[in-house]
Amino acid sequence: MRASECSDRSAPGNLPLELNAFVGRTAELAQLAEALGQARLVTVTGMGGVGKSRLAARAAAHIRPRDGSWRVELASVHDPHLVAYALVEALALTDHTSRPPRALLLDHLAERQLLLVVDGFEHLVVACAALLGELLRHAPGLRVLAVGRRPLEVEGELRFPLAPLPEREAAELFTDRAAARVPGFALDDGNRADVLELCRRLDGIPLAVELAAGRLSALSPGQLLSRLDDRFRLLTGGGRDALPRHQTLRTAIGWSHELCTPEERLLWSRLSVFAGPFDLEAVEYVCSGAGLHADDVLDVLGELLAQSVLAREETAAGLRYRMLDTVRAYGADWLVAAGDASRLRRRHRDWYMGLATWCELDWFSPRQGEVAARVETELPNLRCALEYSLTEPGETHLGQYLAGSLWFYWVGCGRLTEGRHWLERGVELDSDRDQSRLKALWVLGYVAILQGDMASALTALEECREEAERTDNPTAIAYAEHRTGCLALVGDDMARAETLLRSALDRYHAIGELNSNVLMAQVELAMALAFRGDLPGAVRLCEDVRRVCEDHGERWALAYALYVLAYEAQTAGDPGRARGLLEQSLDIGHAFHDLLGTVLAIELLALVTEAEGDPAEAALLQGAAARLWPSVGLPLFGSAYYNVPHERCEAGARRRLGDDRYEECVRAGSRLGREAAVARALRRPGPRPLGAVPSPRGLPPDTRKPAVSPTSKGGETTG
Repeated sequence: MRASECSDRSAPGNLPLELNAFVGRTAELAQLAEALGQARLVTVTGMGGVGKSRLAARAAAHIRPRDGSWRVELASVHDPHLVAYALVEALALTDHTSRPPRALLLDHLAERQLLLVVDGFEHLVVACAALLGELLRHAPGLRVLAVGRRPLEVEGELRFPLAPLPEREAAELFTDRAAARVPGFALDDGNRADVLELCRRLDGIPLAVELAAGRLSALSPGQLLSRLDDRFRLLTGGGRDALPRHQTLRTAIGWSHELCTPEERLLWSRLSVFAGPFDLEAVEYVCSGAGLHADDVLDVLGELLAQSVLAREETAAGLRYRMLDTVRAYGADWLVAAGDASRLRRRHRDWYMGLATWCELDWFSPRQGEVAARVETELPNLRCALEYSLTEPGETHLGQYLAGSLWFYWVGCGRLTEGRHWLERGVELDSDRDQSRLKALWVLGYVAILQGDMASALTALEECREEAERTDNPTAIAYAEHRTGCLALVGDDMARAETLLRSALDRYHAIGELNSNVLMAQVELAMALAFRGDLPGAVRLCEDVRRVCEDHGERWALAYALYVLAYEAQTAGDPGRARGLLEQSLDIGHAFHDLLGTVLAIELLALVTEAEGDPAEAALLQGAAARLWPSVGLPLFGSAYYNVPHERCEAGARRRLGDDRYEECVRAGSRLGREAAVARALRRPGPRPLGAVPSPRGLPPDTRKPAVSPTSKGGETTG
């Protein structure tokens, strides 16, 4: 089999597109498909470079479970505690709660039918075995295709060992890759013997074959073959008792390394400090100097690309480069041997510290969307920078500062759970820089509030305030006071919330602070005023926020200001104006993967919909919101004030529909995923949930204004 078709992008999932021909493996693909029909856990095992990942991706592309095929790459994950986070990220889940990611995965997979391709787990085998075993036991529709150098040793696992390519298929692979390098190259009588011998000597290992083909721009197959003996013997990496295949792979990589110029070898070793994709600017900063001039980096990088040491890929943040894990590991050994690993890791951390600092500043600008995409792409490298700073002696304060500087990503882009992981690690450590720890503390308090963990939030914010006052840090005092006011807001103490938020805004103005946090303080103060009945005051504050957002291109805080303005419009009996504001708010929140902003907008849109005379659709939206809340935190913060629109909507819909019909519509809404729920709330075309009840039209609208005072404590949603 020789094909280059792409995986079906219309099917759900995240399988990568194939960028070149898939050669051979016809029998293995058929056998792997049969194995996946027999067992819910199949592990493709074999040596590095044998083609496990490519075979698994091709097999997964032909399996079409109802909820798609999803791939998670663990090569760049080093902390066993982050395995579950990597799965959450691969499945494109966002969660604002204090639940551990394992619980989120169990909940998400419980009723789904999907294939999970877990690649590169061998350095995390214990953690992966425990997590995947638990998921398989509790999610009957889940199948796992694991890819690694060793089995997981989980009950029910079916092992699928993968051997190297037979000589004929290896020669076909060599020919295909060579033709991509040297147009017109073909297997003929003049080179066939050399190519076949070359592939045989390389044991048919796809990685070795492809690296060999990458050198054809400079050498003929005969020249390649003549150089093989010396290079194999010179660069054998394993001991005498190591498996020959292990020696062969290292020989293949080492041989390619030996053919590089000194500058190419130097850059190869230094690139090993990157995890995941990286860009040219990062390479020029981290890897230049001490034998490699910054002006030469681009040319040397281009040579490594030409030799398949690096891969080029397009991301949402632009062009990036990626190094294969086995190639990276080889470079890392050389970096350690050169005694330069510590310096390069520090330079790597410094670059990503600077990147995070720039992104934090640029978040308050028209480039918010670009910043979100950039941080999402750079997350593997940011994790490495965090890990280095929080484990290296004397670097703790930088880890605290980095975790705090990414507040906009943790809070604004649906990464609260992971953010809390790094923030808690940071504040547990002592450092000699109070300012860095204070920042981590107020961000931790902010995250905990949004997750509904009020006790932890109060502890972090009180410590931040006390230390800030002791060290006379007016910025930290302002942020601690602001977030304490936010805590009072969701805790239904509106008088205290107003006092603290006004004081925090005064402090912000005194120190010249203006950013998204300051705007959110105004929005939160406006919400407190609205709850206390001062709707004109709330409108004035939010209109001011809207003007500042327009001046600076800020959209994230704008979404929350629009929510408050919509609350006022609905309270004033103008559901049409409220809908327009909420649709803008929902569009923005959904684009940033901000689950809190998304679900708040859907909740209020349900009330608007009921007021417009469509109680069935309103109940359906309440069901959709009820499904989202467990991934956000305590429904409506457990706040009686925030719960008023929900209760008003439910009461009106039940009165018009009757209890049975209302519950039926709520259940229909609860079957909507996030994308479908947002599309439904925005009245965009899309599939309706199975069994959804058509909405009756023509009912007279309920013109009663919702109360602005709380009715009952708790805020649990119905359905």
